[in-house]
Amino acid sequence: MNNITQSSNFSTSRCVQVCQNRTCKKQGAAKVLAAFAALPIPGVTVTASSCLGQCGNGPMVLVLPDMVWYSGVQPDEVSLLVEHHLLSGQIVKQMLYYRFHPQKSN
Repeated sequence: MNNITQSSNFSTSRCVQVCQNRTCKKQGAAKVLAAFAALPIPGVTVTASSCLGQCGNGPMVLVLPDMVWYSGVQPDEVSLLVEHHLLSGQIVKQMLYYRFHPQKSN
């Protein structure tokens, strides 16, 4: 499996991991990864990850070092995550993974 990485001349401050394991892949994770890779995100590295251990809730996206988990991410929602979380620092509440972020606000 090839990792897709996107970075800029800025020092990387965040990493977005998109699970590419069997179940997430069946749920469309390859298209989610491609959508992230297609958008320029200064200071962010986008990486294909192995299993994130949350099978059946994907496609799973983990933003580090924020430790923010998003579940059921669809390719057409990636621009929302980029615009709000990665560029503006605002968590997208409606996409949060409920097991790790019950009623999280920000």
